[in-house]
Amino acid sequence: MTDIYPTAAAPAPARKRLLPQMPWYVALGMGWIGTMILVALLSELITPFSFTAMDLKYRLVGPFQTLTHPLGTDELGRDVLSRLIVSIRVSLLIAFGATIISAVLGTTLGFLAAHFRGLVEQAVLMLADFQAALPFLILALSVLAFFGNSLPLLIGLMGLYGWERYARIARGLAISASAQGYATAITQLGAQPTRVYLRHILPNIASTLIVSMTLVFPEVILLESGLSFLGLGVQPPMTSLGNMVGYGREYITRAAWIMLAPSTVIVLTTLAVSLVGDWLRDKLDPTLG
Repeated sequence: MTDIYPTAAAPAPARKRLLPQMPWYVALGMGWIGTMILVALLSELITPFSFTAMDLKYRLVGPFQTLTHPLGTDELGRDVLSRLIVSIRVSLLIAFGATIISAVLGTTLGFLAAHFRGLVEQAVLMLADFQAALPFLILALSVLAFFGNSLPLLIGLMGLYGWERYARIARGLAISASAQGYATAITQLGAQPTRVYLRHILPNIASTLIVSMTLVFPEVILLESGLSFLGLGVQPPMTSLGNMVGYGREYITRAAWIMLAPSTVIVLTTLAVSLVGDWLRDKLDPTLG
């Protein structure tokens, strides 16, 4: 017998979110990071003056006193905004380059340790322990003082920072992937070790490595800023965020804006990258889901 009363429609299934819910502070962090990247890429177009142009008639002009120099000028009459834009480009170039070098070096050594085991694994782990135990700032100061200062040397030196983290992660996850059986099965089908690690194991551990990169990136920015502040980082006439802070400290009582502008960018950039990295770690880690 057919029911003559209309039945209530079944509730429609909830639409799945296409993107994970993002807290407001993470969205702000991503927006700030995107802004800094755009500033670095478009620095040649948006810089109002040459960052080395001097005008002694406008020495130590405060911010927002003239439309020509909205962030003021330094002790030589150079436009702070122009120097800040170029400094962002140089500091991000060093940070991105060093982070990529560190990730590639550490992941490669981790895969070598997982593949060969034995003496190779012990050698990689001993190097990682040595790197973790050695204060990197002292090593960087020694190398830069002995070999001199140049941008390629600085990027390569910064690339040695934090590689042991990637090596340990890559080694542990590669061994775990081999124990799961799919890597062994692919090897038995005739795949070369390079193909196994690059085409099958690396994509499965890429999320963890990316999160590690977001955590190392702000540390590299702070390290470069510290070296430039001490006078062993980026050298004049080139400028960086740490370089601007180092020169501005002499005028902190008379012209604090020279140091506050790059300091604010350093703090906000490192904070934004750290917030985004923590959020990615929570979202990509299946044990925290």
